[in-house]
Amino acid sequence: MQINLSGRNALVTGATGGLGSAITKALVEAGANVVISGTRENKLNELREQLGHEMRIAPIPCNLMIKEDVNDLATGAIKQFGSIDILINNAGITQDNLFLRMSNAEMESVLQVNLLATMILSKGLIRQMVKNRFGRIINVTSVVGHTGNPGQTNYSASKSGIAGFTKSLAAEVAARNITVNCLAPGFIESDMTNKLSNEQKNLITKNIPLGRIGQPEDVAYGSVFLASEQAAYITGQTLHVNGGLAML
Repeated sequence: MQINLSGRNALVTGATGGLGSAITKALVEAGANVVISGTRENKLNELREQLGHEMRIAPIPCNLMIKEDVNDLATGAIKQFGSIDILINNAGITQDNLFLRMSNAEMESVLQVNLLATMILSKGLIRQMVKNRFGRIINVTSVVGHTGNPGQTNYSASKSGIAGFTKSLAAEVAARNITVNCLAPGFIESDMTNKLSNEQKNLITKNIPLGRIGQPEDVAYGSVFLASEQAAYITGQTLHVNGGLAML
């Protein structure tokens, strides 16, 4: 059965990154209207032009480091299409360092963007989802939120926090036909992975049972499924997309 999101309105944060743009494209191809958000307005406009369907894509710049901007994003997204049915909290940052050397600023910035902005934005949209008796919230976490990773205590903590938040919120709103789930990518092709040498990539790939680095589309298709009617009986769960790197 083909997934059809026609008539649904979505908001994607971190939309101009490799993963965010792939998610946006997949949603648009499934028929959804999509509000795209990121820090750079020119990049948002470029993505809108690149994907076509410009009447169904609305860019709203937002700095997730600023709590007031996050509140404004929720309000602005609703105004664009009248409601937001699907929220994909995809935006995330890293500030890697060994914990003994990690500054408070490195901890706070990662927690603000990855965890607190996810919670604030969800709160800003959940009331109208409850009123409409429909909603899909999909929080993009990471394999390291479940396995941990040296040098990423702040990032791992933020992603683990999202998983706990997801389960708790899912239990609160399930009776209103709102599902809340996590999508946890593993090692995915991106600007960051492109900086690695072939030798480094080969070492990582050896630990992936499927024998390849994931593509943004591998994750994007998972987001479309979780946003669909076909996933109506799935909530409080984490869909791991990591090629078997960690079987959780």
